[in-house]
Amino acid sequence: MSRFPFARRIAPSRSAPEGASPLRSPDAGWSLLSSEGCILLTSVFFTLFSNHRLWLAWAQGRDWSQARNWLLAAALGLLLTALHSFLLGLLLTRRTVKPVLAVLLVVTALAAFYMERYTVYFDVSMMRNIFHTDVREARELLSPGMLVALAVFGLAPALLLLRVRVRRRPLRKALISRGLFLFSMLVIAGGSTLLSFQDLSALLRNQKELRYLITPASLLVSSARMAATEGREAKLARAALGQDAVQAAAPRGAKPRLLVLVVGETVRAANWGLNGYARQTTPELAAAGVINFPQMKSCGTNTEVSVPCMFSPYGRRSYDEKAIRGHQSVLHVLEHAGVKTIWRDNQSGCKGVCDGLEMQRPGEAPGAPFCDGERCYDEVLLNDMDRLLKDHPRDLVLVLHQLGNHGPAYSQRYPAAFRRYEPTCDQAELGKCSREQIVNSYDNAVLYTDHFLSQTIQRLREQTSHDAAMMYLSDHGESLGENGIYLHGLPYSIAPREQTEVPMVMWMTPGFAATAGVDPACLAQRAQQPASHDNLFHSLLGLMSVSTSVYDKSLDLSGACRVRAGD
Repeated sequence: MSRFPFARRIAPSRSAPEGASPLRSPDAGWSLLSSEGCILLTSVFFTLFSNHRLWLAWAQGRDWSQARNWLLAAALGLLLTALHSFLLGLLLTRRTVKPVLAVLLVVTALAAFYMERYTVYFDVSMMRNIFHTDVREARELLSPGMLVALAVFGLAPALLLLRVRVRRRPLRKALISRGLFLFSMLVIAGGSTLLSFQDLSALLRNQKELRYLITPASLLVSSARMAATEGREAKLARAALGQDAVQAAAPRGAKPRLLVLVVGETVRAANWGLNGYARQTTPELAAAGVINFPQMKSCGTNTEVSVPCMFSPYGRRSYDEKAIRGHQSVLHVLEHAGVKTIWRDNQSGCKGVCDGLEMQRPGEAPGAPFCDGERCYDEVLLNDMDRLLKDHPRDLVLVLHQLGNHGPAYSQRYPAAFRRYEPTCDQAELGKCSREQIVNSYDNAVLYTDHFLSQTIQRLREQTSHDAAMMYLSDHGESLGENGIYLHGLPYSIAPREQTEVPMVMWMTPGFAATAGVDPACLAQRAQQPASHDNLFHSLLGLMSVSTSVYDKSLDLSGACRVRAGD
């Protein structure tokens, strides 16, 4: 018998007939491994090849001439290996160990690649983003570099693992071996923690977000938490909100109101021309005379968090994900008051905000303009606007959800006519582009959003059936390489301002201002003060003159600018 408990080499049987090939023996070929051996070797692989971002964060600023730091590195390596071994040892059996580990190797290779290239943290909100990504978005993330990383660090070790034969054992012996394995992993984890307790505790205390860099443990834990949360949400109907909502009567002779809310995607305040950016990326809005809000903060750093949050009464100030996802949105409150709402989408859905309400995807119509068969430019959202208003002759809130600046394929977000800044980054793998190319592509996409918003205002000016207004605000910002960070989705507590500071503008016809009772000059002054996504819920209700117990006038951006009696 081998002295090693997890593996042994199978030798040809001595009793085999002379001249018989050992390859034909049922026990010949690759070494037999116990299921624990497979788990341990895979965990060592994860420690060495899948946690580069974690190792970089841990090693930053250390003096490697000191033996103590090498000892601590060894302790951290043992801890990572033991933790993964223990977690996988709890979950896998002899029958599942090879297929599950093979899949996990492939998934972990992909995760490690995006962590390395874009500084992604796999918390619950990021996992929700991943699972809710549509096919078009996923296709844009494919790149030669990703395929190479997938082949070398995912497919190759997975194929090697699948060729290994897992040893059969009696159930009693298997249970004893698994128990001893789990116990030994706990001992190793405990010992390595004690060896570097002061260092590890300080690291995790000061940089709590690093736990989301432990790969693949962060993937498994965050996915399990996300699945449990979504499972509970699926079983429960959204709790009613603002059922006492009532809309005040409009002045005699007033036209019905049309409020167009444009939910932007991934535009950051730092590159917004109206905010003083070195480039005038918003020339058409500047000419349109909009009211700009230069100090707007987002609720989250990704769409899955920000969109449900901004349409809820809870907001970032009292953030409660369970309450946000478990209650109706401000669109439902408006409907309770008799105001028709429609969600028009050129993105990945309304994230539950419009559940049970009317939703339209104009890009799915055959022969839709501004579409090329794979994606649509945002102007498709303005398609059939005249017909839409004719079909809804009363008060209407229309939400337009943009594709906007969704990365990393910024160059695919705008028509060729808006390729003003060059050279551009014309691929999804940002690491192969210079920062100048990335910023140029991003700014061109902002230029197109400026044009889209200007076209929206023009349509509202030209129609005569409604008094109209437009609000625009982005759901979150974007990192374009600052401090080596790209894209978005970092935990809010450590997210840079580029991901949390977003643009917002408002525009309204004189008739809308009069009907809503808003003093535009006063609103322009209010716009210079800090604001956030927390204001949207109450501002929509205020502009549509809806009163309800969930309305807070102090959070209504136009609340202090009411000129109508009773407000």
